[in-house]
Amino acid sequence: MKLEIRGMIENSLLDWDGKVVSTLFVPRCNFRCPYCQNSGLVLYPEKYPVIPVSVIQEHLLKYRNWIDGICLTGGEPCLYEDIDLFLEEIKKLGMKIKLDTNGAFPEVIKKLFEKNLVDYIAMDIKSSFENSLDREKTKYEEAAGVKVDTNRIKESIRIIMESGIEYEFRTTVVPVLHTAEDITAIARYIKGARKYCLQNFSSREVMRAKFKKVVPYKLEELEEMRKLSLVFVKECIVRG
Repeated sequence: MKLEIRGMIENSLLDWDGKVVSTLFVPRCNFRCPYCQNSGLVLYPEKYPVIPVSVIQEHLLKYRNWIDGICLTGGEPCLYEDIDLFLEEIKKLGMKIKLDTNGAFPEVIKKLFEKNLVDYIAMDIKSSFENSLDREKTKYEEAAGVKVDTNRIKESIRIIMESGIEYEFRTTVVPVLHTAEDITAIARYIKGARKYCLQNFSSREVMRAKFKKVVPYKLEELEEMRKLSLVFVKECIVRG
């Protein structure tokens, strides 16, 4: 499957801390997170027009004195077998690259690192690796919406932490899916990680309608989770 770009924020100050980037959205994903904020791109990619690579290149060249690079997000960018070829074209323009991923494709992450095509990686950790009350699912599968080989997730975590590349792990914290104990378990698993981000859930746009009724955690509650996480990780921040 060839990589497509079906969405672009030309100038963003929000997607890479301390940098101005153009955020590029790929369609499709192997997960079906019920709280997904980009479900249209995942479920109905044909509704979004393809943005030609030439248009993206022209934009980046035009603003290269102001833009630091790109953030490639989605969807899931690592679904695409030619992601390295796309990123090579971006690198030729002198741009830095941030990659967002769900970590389900450790071999792709490893290949991109070996080719020096990623300057910063943000990997979602959907939940703890504990069992769910629903015996047929793990907590990870409840949050991801599909069956998940968590050994591949763990392998991606290992590759990232040993890479020497700047990174962050992040979890979107949803009251019906995550407890403070879950967040602590994640932080414990990634003990020693440089940065762990707790992103507050938003019910504005979700994949499953029942999640529109879910009330997000209060910021004070997330702050308590942040403090618990700091026992294990070097930095923990709350977003949203």
